[in-house]
Amino acid sequence: MTVEVTKIGNGLTVALHHMPHLETVAFGTWVKAGARDEAVDEHGIAHLLEHMAFKGTKTRNARQIVEQIEDVGGDINAATSVETTAYHARMMASDIDLGLEVLQDILQNSVFDEKEMVREKHVILQEIGAANDQPDDLVFDLFQDAAFGGQAIGRPILGTRETVRGFTRDDLQSYLDTHYRAPNMVVSVAGKIDSPRVLSMIESLYADYSPKLAKKPKDAFYVGGQQLVERDIAETQIILGFEGRAYQARDFYASQLLSTILGGGMSSRLFQEVREKYGYCYSIFSFNWNFSDTGVFGVAAATEEEDLPKLLPVILDELLRATEHISQEEVDRARAQIKAGLMMSMESPATRAGAHARQLLLFGRTIPNEELIERLEAISPARLRELAGQLFTESAPTIAAVGKTAHVMDQESIAGKLGSTAALRSAAE
Repeated sequence: MTVEVTKIGNGLTVALHHMPHLETVAFGTWVKAGARDEAVDEHGIAHLLEHMAFKGTKTRNARQIVEQIEDVGGDINAATSVETTAYHARMMASDIDLGLEVLQDILQNSVFDEKEMVREKHVILQEIGAANDQPDDLVFDLFQDAAFGGQAIGRPILGTRETVRGFTRDDLQSYLDTHYRAPNMVVSVAGKIDSPRVLSMIESLYADYSPKLAKKPKDAFYVGGQQLVERDIAETQIILGFEGRAYQARDFYASQLLSTILGGGMSSRLFQEVREKYGYCYSIFSFNWNFSDTGVFGVAAATEEEDLPKLLPVILDELLRATEHISQEEVDRARAQIKAGLMMSMESPATRAGAHARQLLLFGRTIPNEELIERLEAISPARLRELAGQLFTESAPTIAAVGKTAHVMDQESIAGKLGSTAALRSAAE
């Protein structure tokens, strides 16, 4: 079941993965344009465009779009991220012609009706309000902003109330024309398909997309910082982070292993030490966000005010311990977790379609599971200890919190505890 990758005449990439044992198909269009591709006055437009794609075309109104998909038992959705926007669907394999045509219709023929836009803006304003009302959502927005201050990559994907209210139909069309170009897009299909026929249909449906290259976003750079929002809530949400690795960096896979060892499950170091041994919080985990040219490595937790002064010192001790000791047993366990998760997720055609699309946008090729596992197998405890030292002591830390923040350690204190004062001073200069 190999992936067939074809680049058609205008530069659009098509990935087809025939899975004959299935009766369903998953497919979508992934665009290499997201929140970081927005100018300052476009903040939130990628997300609004994704919403408006479903609000009517030249031949279908908003209700007809979803009804025609759901009439055959399928579903259709979309998502905007920092670097990509995806429009995807799932349905019975026999209905793929309908699904591909509807997907192409909403991407190329949306009318951006002004009345629909007013309603959808109102929906997004509610979404922004809901995110601001949820401390566990807000803290991640604050963290991203502190880590990449003043850059598009650090801004919330939803935009602001002011920017969203100000967008016009012409703004949406301009953003669409600028970024939704064939060389900037991948159509990925996985499931029970007749590959030659599906490829021919995609070539016909997407033939009118511009062959011109889209402008690349500005290079991003991690800066580190802190953002604290005081609120009278029971638990303070807190994130501690550091400069991470880009997708194509040498230590991309090592970062995943390190994150799993530190906070990837109930057997992880942070869970066992912070929750099980001391009971300082209910939930704690680490995360490893990678982008095309940068990344962040973080630890997120929530705790009551009385435990806050004790929480961060224990976390910092665990991070420092990782620079000195990581056992082969821990590496083997983390590797098994990642491998099992990879294999289980690949049983889903939707996951396969998405993975192939993202790999093609990032690396220009699909990466076989065997290659991924081989890269994981090559990572030693010594390499992970070295990486931990680089992550936690060579970059300025980022701290974000929402709640009762009076006892949150500041950036300089964290840097001093980790021995990274020089890195903090350098970042400030």
